[in-house]
Amino acid sequence: MNGWISRIVCFLLLLSSVFTQKSQDLSCGVCRALVDELEWEISRIDPKKTIQVGSFRINPDGSQSIVEVPYARSEAHLTELLENICENMNNYGEKVDPSTHRKNYVRVVSFDGTKMDLSETKFDGDVTSSLKFACEKIAEEYEDELIEFFSHEAENVKDRLCSKRTDLCDHALHLPHDEL
Repeated sequence: MNGWISRIVCFLLLLSSVFTQKSQDLSCGVCRALVDELEWEISRIDPKKTIQVGSFRINPDGSQSIVEVPYARSEAHLTELLENICENMNNYGEKVDPSTHRKNYVRVVSFDGTKMDLSETKFDGDVTSSLKFACEKIAEEYEDELIEFFSHEAENVKDRLCSKRTDLCDHALHLPHDEL
């Protein structure tokens, strides 16, 4: 009887670690894809386009505290992007790394519309719905952080946001950079 209990406990621990790895792979992959999607959308906006931000109230001296900022990285534009960006997860598939057995999420259609290498890529409704759901959860939970990072041009946003700020890719901190 004692042997059965220890086997069951070992099985449950193994099962738990598999689900944790799967969840972590999904969260990390979606965070990284979300960063790529936001960077692409921002790059498509004319850098000369601006928006007025600040208070539209008139100060006692008759002036207003309005400032023009680039539209692409404005809070208004970023908030608008976050509302619909997760629809782009339909353009992603799942690949399993043969050496680590970790799941990676890759775009199946490039940003310019050309087909990508789809060998060994799982692309179906289950994958895209789980990616979209995870994306919506991350976009909602980390909206402030996403806006903070993207309102300024920053380097290594994927690493800084997905690994260091949110811990969604905490396993990635222990991988060589080219495996990310």
